[in-house]
Amino acid sequence: MKKFKIKKGDKVVVIAGDDKGKEGEVLAVYPKKDAVVVAGCKMAKKAVKPNEENKSGGFKSIEMSMHISNVKKVEG
Repeated sequence: MKKFKIKKGDKVVVIAGDDKGKEGEVLAVYPKKDAVVVAGCKMAKKAVKPNEENKSGGFKSIEMSMHISNVKKVEG
């Protein structure tokens, strides 16, 4: 299994892509895909069907994964 210096809960800054310069906390690390999920970065809209909790349905914003090479760990 691959080992990364970035782990869940670390503070990182995005160094490439549309969210360049944004800082956030790592929510998940996927070693098989070389990907991480950063809070508040690479947001996407997901359609949600109506259900018991959400009567009207609609759209929900979620964070998508990005390649681990696009983030850098923030010291301190």
